[in-house]
Amino acid sequence: MTERRLRISEIFFSLQGEGRRSGLPTVFVRLTGCPLRCGYCDTSHAFQGGEWFDIPAILAAVAAHPAHHVCVTGGEPLAQRACTQLLTALCEAGYDVALETSGALDVGAVDARVARIVDVKTPGSGEVEKNHWANLELLGAGDEVKFVLVDEADYRWAARIEAEFRLAGRCEVLFSPAHGRLAARDLAEWILRDGLPVRLQLQLHKLLWGEEPGR
Repeated sequence: MTERRLRISEIFFSLQGEGRRSGLPTVFVRLTGCPLRCGYCDTSHAFQGGEWFDIPAILAAVAAHPAHHVCVTGGEPLAQRACTQLLTALCEAGYDVALETSGALDVGAVDARVARIVDVKTPGSGEVEKNHWANLELLGAGDEVKFVLVDEADYRWAARIEAEFRLAGRCEVLFSPAHGRLAARDLAEWILRDGLPVRLQLQLHKLLWGEEPGR
């Protein structure tokens, strides 16, 4: 396969459920494959399978939907070498582009026009050792850092990381309760108690559609 081909699990049109673009109509391009196995993963269907697309075919599939926003996600999209080419092609086509990444792989080669949403892996994820910490030094005002938390120990760990890297001064910082593992109200109380400079994030798509695939 050439570098301009990618294995795609699904391309679908929905509302963005997370981050500062939450609620916006968005085309999602989900790439197949991920080197991580987080305990709370809700996209394990993207670990295998999918179909090969070249970049023009992906652009045509995206253009079939009435949206200005595109989110490239996974799996772990950066595990495919042509992902950075796809991101640049989407930017050149005039889209507002976001990349959702585990943070285990270097984001330095990502087009500067792309919003990088880095999911820092907490101890409760089971994959904390996979974090590529140098990524956090590269982030800016257009980027986001997300922590998915399973308990108060994860919360305290994430608060320490936020302070150590001064993340709130770099970019948007999102604290999200792991679905079915941590009550959103408890997380809200902890954030208020400690006065953290972070945004509580709930998964809008799950509130609207539950676990329905492709939404």
